[in-house]
Amino acid sequence: MEALLSRLDRLAGGRHAAYTVPEEGLDHPRTRRAFHVIAWLLVVELLIGTAAVAVAVVLAMDGVTVPFPVWMRSVVVLGMTVTLFYFAWRATKGYYWAYSRLRLFSKIFPVVTLVIAAVPGLYPLWMVTEQIVFSLILIGVADYLDSDHMRSAFPKPPRRGPVTAAR
Repeated sequence: MEALLSRLDRLAGGRHAAYTVPEEGLDHPRTRRAFHVIAWLLVVELLIGTAAVAVAVVLAMDGVTVPFPVWMRSVVVLGMTVTLFYFAWRATKGYYWAYSRLRLFSKIFPVVTLVIAAVPGLYPLWMVTEQIVFSLILIGVADYLDSDHMRSAFPKPPRRGPVTAAR
């Protein structure tokens, strides 16, 4: 299993896939508490995403035409949430790349979601509401990850020196 995870880490983490942060930052109570809260926020995101799919299914079963963008959005949100769980889990193991990706996506996804929600007539009101709640929760995740403590617990990998050609 670890071989599969290391391949996935290499794909997601790039050149810093193996870099882990110092243990003292990970073991700090504030770090553990932040990841605990983040995990619960992501559980809420998963529940909201699952509820959106359930609403779409119930509406479709009642004969209401559910537009393709609603189905697409529902599936994409569930996929994004699973990805965020993976990043959070690997970040708790000390992988800087996972913390970095989780931090980045928790900032980007709300912006994209709110912009798309603002497109008139694209989604029904219940889905626009779901998107706003989804975005607010992710902003909360980003807030935890952007704290001074979390940024100090996850220092950037050291820069490599310039590459020189062998003579």
